[in-house]
Amino acid sequence: MTDLKITGMTCDSCAAHVKEALEKVPGVFSAVVSYAKGTAQLATELGTSPDALTAAVAGLGYKATLADAPTAEKRGGLLDKARGWLSGGDKSVGDGGKLHIAVIGSGGAAMAAALKAAEQGAKVTLIERGTIGGTCVNVGCVPSKIMIRAAHIAHLRRESPFDDGIEATVPAIDRRELLAQQQARVDELRHAKYEGILDSNPAINVLQGEARFKDGQSLAVGLNDGGERAVVFDRCLVATGASAAVPPIPGLKDTPYWTSIEALVSDTIPQRLAVIGSSVVAVELAQAFARLGSQVTILARSTLFFREDPAIGEAVTAAFRAEGIKVLEHTQASHVAYADGEFLLTTGHGEVRADKLLVATGRAPNTHSLALEAAGVTVNAQGAIVIDKFMRTSTPHVYAAGDCTDQPQFVYVAAAAGTRAAINMTGGEAAIDLSVMPAVVFTDPQVATVGYSEAQGHHDGIETDSRLLTLDNVPRALANFDTRGFIKLVIEEGSGRLIGVQAVAPEAGELIQTAVLAIRNRMTVQELADQLFPYLTMVEGLKLAAQTFSKDVTQLSCCAG
Repeated sequence: MTDLKITGMTCDSCAAHVKEALEKVPGVFSAVVSYAKGTAQLATELGTSPDALTAAVAGLGYKATLADAPTAEKRGGLLDKARGWLSGGDKSVGDGGKLHIAVIGSGGAAMAAALKAAEQGAKVTLIERGTIGGTCVNVGCVPSKIMIRAAHIAHLRRESPFDDGIEATVPAIDRRELLAQQQARVDELRHAKYEGILDSNPAINVLQGEARFKDGQSLAVGLNDGGERAVVFDRCLVATGASAAVPPIPGLKDTPYWTSIEALVSDTIPQRLAVIGSSVVAVELAQAFARLGSQVTILARSTLFFREDPAIGEAVTAAFRAEGIKVLEHTQASHVAYADGEFLLTTGHGEVRADKLLVATGRAPNTHSLALEAAGVTVNAQGAIVIDKFMRTSTPHVYAAGDCTDQPQFVYVAAAAGTRAAINMTGGEAAIDLSVMPAVVFTDPQVATVGYSEAQGHHDGIETDSRLLTLDNVPRALANFDTRGFIKLVIEEGSGRLIGVQAVAPEAGELIQTAVLAIRNRMTVQELADQLFPYLTMVEGLKLAAQTFSKDVTQLSCCAG
């Protein structure tokens, strides 16, 4: 029996690939590979080459070592390990001369970077002051999408386009049960995708505490259980994420307002909910609470999605108002008061009263406590770390990724940036290309965009042409009896090349990646129109929208090519 330690695996699928590769090595009878434990147990012939085993694993991008091979840790014991990681900043003790990378944070960017750096052979110290996993899995993407899905199911039970033939029912909402289910899945994913992976990776050491820079090559970490440790690094990645930004509205700070964090863990559904904000978090949670039983009023400083194509805000506003959500456009709260369990918002258009108030006006980077100035790291006016396309900051050896930087605040951007930062910190040169970046808002109908809007194209000096196809021209939408929304294509005038797509449609998030690939591959609108799309899918709307540049699609048969 031969035992291997394997680093770099991120899921059970990785383990399956490793097993397949090992069982192809001459002399291996069978292999049992555990992603959770980071191990492989092999039944082998006597004399099977250890180098062949490790090479087979390395060929997949992972790293394997014999479990009984002597290591610096075994030779020096726990004391040397502690010295190597934590003592007085002496990174040379007990680390075998490996590159030492400090990662501040444990969310999407931090985890991607830590795993990639370990895979590249570095020793990693990951520093987290709070809950492992960051925003997305704990208090952001995962719990919000669970809540939104539950609200969608409740809405369909209450009303649907088929209620003449399927009797509608008023659902009984038990928010405590929904919250328990939501949090159980959050805990499960945090353990499977964050805590469990960190525990099983010997190249990554986790410090629970708050880091601040002492200079350009060292950190001071105030440990959560007391005391302080110095961490000297060869490279450092700052991936501390962002937190809800709270506007300076008079009276607001003295009230028990919600941010998205409190809203997502509330075990009750308020009878009346006021929402200050007009972008992603505001609209997603506003609709979710409305569908779970709240009377919701949104205060939008301008219009919903005012930074996007105007048609997007108009379509979502119409959908919300049809559901009974009150959308107050060009409305700001000049004062907020709270008394006897009630919020009172003063606006230029009268008063708004509510039982709960959700403030969702954007997110601010978590950089203020890092003492970035001690390391000479430049931030912009909003406190976001300024980086280049290689995730380098203004200070040598210090990199940054994710929501604490001036990059777009999406977890998939953060993870991609974290991976590339790790490659660069270990000697590579990997850039992140955000020119074709999809975005999805999980309202119903969903909002999905990629590339240029018309206004953005004109701003960059691009002559554009566009077509907007309403969903009453899309067979899937007609069959669903739900024709809310549109698909809009923006092309470069002259070349006909597709440069942007905006969609408001049920499951728009599922069609936008096709648009991403079309733009990435520099397809013309005619080439898109000539592709085969499966009939009665929403993504077929991209083909139909492309056809509108050259023909009247209302005069085509339902599945005409």
